[in-house]
Amino acid sequence: MSRAALLVLADGRFPAGGHAHSGGAEAAVKAGRITDAASLEDFCRGRLHTAGLVSAALAASAAVGLDVAELDAAADARTPSPALRAAARKLGRQLLRAGRATWPSAELDALARRFPKGAHQPVVLGAVARVAGLGAVDAAYCAAYEGVSGSATAVVRLLGLDPFEATAVLARLAPELDRVADRAVEVARRAADEGVEVLPAGSAPLLEISAEVHAGWPVRLFAS
Repeated sequence: MSRAALLVLADGRFPAGGHAHSGGAEAAVKAGRITDAASLEDFCRGRLHTAGLVSAALAASAAVGLDVAELDAAADARTPSPALRAAARKLGRQLLRAGRATWPSAELDALARRFPKGAHQPVVLGAVARVAGLGAVDAAYCAAYEGVSGSATAVVRLLGLDPFEATAVLARLAPELDRVADRAVEVARRAADEGVEVLPAGSAPLLEISAEVHAGWPVRLFAS
């Protein structure tokens, strides 16, 4: 295992398309739910323990070798919003493209053939992590961190928030991110024995509703 590969995969400059997505932060800013660092922290904490946990568990499950088709169906079932499903598949397609270029492998080639329109991003993330020689815990951390860091970065652009404050928000969430990653790995290992039905299905209805509203905006800074 090369932990340096985790740095490459988790780097915000890795060309996986995440920079174009705010994780629901753009809609939350417009609705007045994010106005400063404190409300950004609340928003990110909510994402981390719902969508973030689900994504981390899916990524960890793919990293330990669970069937990607079953995981993709599980991701679909846990994503009620058509707009979010479309965004997840678009991100998955871009991530797979970057992953195949960085860590060429027959496994990723097969995944691309199986899902020509893209699999859900966390599933692809776990598969790429596996090919890169990383483990379930690495994939879980990467997914969980990405789920909050994208929103924090977006709010810097959307509100002109001090980037030092945004980074401090992520640092304060670090202990909770540890717990989410640990839980994700634990449940992924259970899923290997009991099936994908045991994976978490943390609900964030406001994120889903906001995503549908956001998708209909005529002008958007971010894709989701």
